[in-house]
Amino acid sequence: MFAGASTGALAVFGLIAVALVLFVTEAIPNDTTAIGIVVALAALEPWTGVTARGAISGFANTATITIVAMYMLSAGINNTGIVERLGVHLARMTRGSESRVLAATVLTTGPLAGFINNTPVVAVFIPMITDLADRSGMSPSKLLMPLSYAAILGGTLTLIGTATNLLASEFAATLLARGPIGMFEFSLLGVAVLAVGTGYLLTVGRRLTPARIPANADLVEEFDLDEYLTQVRVPPGTDAVGTPVADLAERTPAGASVLQLRRDGKGSLAVESDRRLRSGDVLVVHGTPASVESLCAERGFRLLGGRGVTDETLDGATVDRILDKALVPETSRFVGETLAETRLLEVYDTRVLAIRRQGNLIRSGLDDVELAVGDLLLVRMTPESAEHFAESGDLVSVEAGGLDRLLAADAEAVAPLSPRTPVAVGIMAAVVGAAALGVLPVVIAALGGVFLMVVTGCLSPSDAYGAVSWNVIFLLAGVIPLGLAMERTGGAALIAEGLVATGTVLPTVAVLLLFSLVTGLLANVITPVATVVLMIPIAVDAAARLGANGFAFLLVVMFASATSFSTPVGYQTNLMVYGPGGYEFTDFVRVGGPLQLLLAVVTTVGVTVLWGV
Repeated sequence: MFAGASTGALAVFGLIAVALVLFVTEAIPNDTTAIGIVVALAALEPWTGVTARGAISGFANTATITIVAMYMLSAGINNTGIVERLGVHLARMTRGSESRVLAATVLTTGPLAGFINNTPVVAVFIPMITDLADRSGMSPSKLLMPLSYAAILGGTLTLIGTATNLLASEFAATLLARGPIGMFEFSLLGVAVLAVGTGYLLTVGRRLTPARIPANADLVEEFDLDEYLTQVRVPPGTDAVGTPVADLAERTPAGASVLQLRRDGKGSLAVESDRRLRSGDVLVVHGTPASVESLCAERGFRLLGGRGVTDETLDGATVDRILDKALVPETSRFVGETLAETRLLEVYDTRVLAIRRQGNLIRSGLDDVELAVGDLLLVRMTPESAEHFAESGDLVSVEAGGLDRLLAADAEAVAPLSPRTPVAVGIMAAVVGAAALGVLPVVIAALGGVFLMVVTGCLSPSDAYGAVSWNVIFLLAGVIPLGLAMERTGGAALIAEGLVATGTVLPTVAVLLLFSLVTGLLANVITPVATVVLMIPIAVDAAARLGANGFAFLLVVMFASATSFSTPVGYQTNLMVYGPGGYEFTDFVRVGGPLQLLLAVVTTVGVTVLWGV
């Protein structure tokens, strides 16, 4: 296949190979890789044919600008409290029934994700779904993966449902003799995909989804901290008697720290206690068994055998503290910082006891762990700190609690709607309507919506800029010119020629299915955005060589790249539920793999019937 490749095509293929390795290994962040692509394309202009202006053209691409605007519009809708209100009604409707909980989760999340960014929707629903699972006696693992999958499925409903749809629309305008894709042009197929996916999740998927976290699990048990939380006693005559408890709150060189002093059956937080140790006091110590033994040897403490530490033990302090699970979201400023660098304990009075990452538990050497998107932290914090993180979004609470209060209280009291809710919803409806009716291009309609959200007070400028996942935007802007280079060097045509060869032994519909399968596989390994940029030029060229419908091939690639179910890294929402659900990597393959294959067939058949090949 490479025998007839030009030097430029080989240079682009080499660049793609390096980019794929970096995307898969995540040796550096994906958005940083994308910036490197921009630099390399311009630096190699004699071979890639991409000028400096062309290399940065992704930042001016209408898809990129539209996605920025949609992040902001979604934030305006989220600020109204309407998503939280839906969560309250969801809790009341299910009333503890396992089947109703699962059905309501999927049927609520899917349609929502067709119109607003699914990442904040999933972030809001994770604690609600976790509470519903506890109330229903279910493992939260049985609900969180369907929550993510439903959000992904909903993205196929409209043009603004996901970034890959908007990118595909841009390619449709530039590579095919037609304009951009309409707002609801493929919605009929999207409804079919959502319906089939929902049916799968409620039947086969329900049986395949594992219960990794036990129902109503004690958090100490869930994070397997039995060996890392120990009670020790202060014996008579030890030199430690009279020592201020606060002096023991800092970690020892061996890694142990005292969390709590228990005296007369009551607990007080070590870090805030002005008490001095007395004979008979019991201390709750956090650290490895070796570090605890070292502390006992140094201070003369005695281990209390047979007295485990539970949620109840830690929650029994006289000082108000919350034992919670907190997710590190994509937008957190703590991403990339070690736990010590975040200064969570010193600044926010928040102590991290364990970290769950991609199915693995990290319980020692925590200060040196660099936080990553999707990390689930077991934290002990003040209510004030919890409120701060809820406002800043640097950590997302997973163990929200209070479901009984939601069920008993008035919805307006527990999930109040902003007075500007009708205005915000009206603006969003106007954006969708203007784009759907062709009154304005979708990019202009979206920017106009942002302008109206800000001037009407539905969204502040700082909230608007803070709502944008800039790493995603840089990733988009960086990979878009890669598609340009594929076209200009003939690389896309070369790959298409190899794939078209299958058309001599396969019918066109089978080639279409092949494109769906290859695209889906790539999207699960690298990002959906990078996949759609690489595959659409190849698919359109292949369709031209086969004498087939280029728009049909484009749609198949668009749907396949937007439905990445088989790995936790294939889609952002999968990564968000990875830790809270306690999943293993293979769980996504087992549950998402069959769904991906099923939808590849549904999409291929649907495109063939609706648009022809």
